[in-house]
Amino acid sequence: MIEFTLVLFPLLAFLTVLADISWPVIAKATIQRAVREGVRQGITLTASQMSSGACLTDTVKSIVQSNSMGLLNGTTGLSYIQVNYFAPPAPNSTSGTTNVSGQANADASGNIMQVSVQSLPVQPLMPVMGLGNVVPAALPITVYSSDLIEPTTNPPCVGTAP
Repeated sequence: MIEFTLVLFPLLAFLTVLADISWPVIAKATIQRAVREGVRQGITLTASQMSSGACLTDTVKSIVQSNSMGLLNGTTGLSYIQVNYFAPPAPNSTSGTTNVSGQANADASGNIMQVSVQSLPVQPLMPVMGLGNVVPAALPITVYSSDLIEPTTNPPCVGTAP
């Protein structure tokens, strides 16, 4: 019985550390997958595939939110999601991309859609033992994904970006 008592506390400490280290990795992988899904579906959507009155930016944000396994719920979670549109540079040009997020034709074919979740705070699962009321700092998670918007004859409205 004494051996079990001597092993129990280090075992529980090890499991606690393992869970606290794994949690941010799982959270970031979940958010990265949600952002990739938003881009993947957003670059192929046409106006006929959208709900009536829905625009592309809001639809992509709701896709990201629904794939985030609850990490981006509500209006607070929605505020971390950004959708930007960029026009690629001309061929053989050395200039960079141009942000066209505020333009009505931002979702033109060949433009780049970038979806991101920026500075999402992820709290540790378990408090640090022995520190009393000290709350550990949240770990900010930032992920990006982008792709070229596919050609379509019926592009949806852009909506308000980012």
